[in-house]
Amino acid sequence: MQKRIDLRSDTVTTPTAAMRRAMAEAEVGDDVYGEDPTVNHLEALAAEIVGKEAALFVTSGTQGNQVAVATQVQRGEEVIAEAQSHIFFYEAAAVAAIAGAQIRQVPGIRGVLQRKDVKDAIRPQDVHQPRTALITIENTHNRAGGTFTPLVVLQELSLVAREAGIPIHMDGARLFNAAVASGHSAKEITSYVDTVQFCLSKGLSAPVGSILAGPKEFIQHARQWRKRLGGGLRQAGVLAAPGILALTTMVERLVEDHENAHLLADNLATLPNIVVNMETVQTNIVLAEIQGTGMSAEIFVQALREQGVWASVFGPASVRFVTHKDVTRQDVLDAAHGVANVLKGAY
Repeated sequence: MQKRIDLRSDTVTTPTAAMRRAMAEAEVGDDVYGEDPTVNHLEALAAEIVGKEAALFVTSGTQGNQVAVATQVQRGEEVIAEAQSHIFFYEAAAVAAIAGAQIRQVPGIRGVLQRKDVKDAIRPQDVHQPRTALITIENTHNRAGGTFTPLVVLQELSLVAREAGIPIHMDGARLFNAAVASGHSAKEITSYVDTVQFCLSKGLSAPVGSILAGPKEFIQHARQWRKRLGGGLRQAGVLAAPGILALTTMVERLVEDHENAHLLADNLATLPNIVVNMETVQTNIVLAEIQGTGMSAEIFVQALREQGVWASVFGPASVRFVTHKDVTRQDVLDAAHGVANVLKGAY
């Protein structure tokens, strides 16, 4: 049977053996009553790691983002977000559906918002316009190819936000990829934002869950919004236990994913009619433009599957590859060989 090399996303990671044992042995209680010791441990650990007063275990990154928005934004207000951000592109218009707010798209440079553009997007006091209530930053940025926001830019955006009296929320689904790639700690990165969401279930390999962190009062209100969205999970310690291991044992190894992504990008870039913007290959995502092949992304991805390589359609002529802990260096080389085989069959 042909081996599947699954590069569709780092969400396909499977829990480690230690995580499975921790799930089976987790001490649990009713988390809605605040009585699950394993969840409480995870939340305290996560808050410490990102330097916030408190944290909340949520089911997913999308739930974390939407709880953060709904807690800080009133109906009829506006949220600034990068034009291709996950919160705009992949969350089913939840900002409008749940918080009753609208998103103002601001194009960034390779997904990174710029100080002047954000400052210009903040609404003046005008009865004809919504109040700007929140600025969001995606770090790393999915659709830009896994790019991270440099610390100096975070400093600049923080100054703009403080001057305007507007909080910043970071969609840090892949926060620890940003930390590893930039050489700055997660705590240093999140010191420039008021609230942050990060996923445990992507590169960190826990099976389920994300963390929302921020000021204690914010988390108290966020807990009610989580309840409204069906996020009270009762004996959730069985899910929190692998999250603890994700934070304590799986962060440093992310460098391997980044090295594998660069290796894949280097190999793909040598192939005819495959274009990879190496400037965006900063973490564990590689975007390949295949327009020169004459194939649509859908046909290309299907042909790749016949080679045992699974990737994602990311546009009419764009394919995404994501490295993670279940993909080895040899898998990456084999995947590049699979792409080469598809190209041979196309001519």
